[in-house]
Amino acid sequence: MSTTLQWYKSSYSTEQGGACLEIAEAPAAVHVRDSKAPETPHLTVTRTAWTAFLTYRHDT
Repeated sequence: MSTTLQWYKSSYSTEQGGACLEIAEAPAAVHVRDSKAPETPHLTVTRTAWTAFLTYRHDT
């Protein structure tokens, strides 16, 4: 079984740079990294935590 992650850039990222985010999905986790520095360590969260993050709404 391969451990190579398949990274995908956020659809909100633009070609001009700025805040670029990439994710890679695994069976039990989601990996998140800065696309401008892919060689640096990345954040790993559970699928439950990732879903909560995506659905969180902060009303101010």
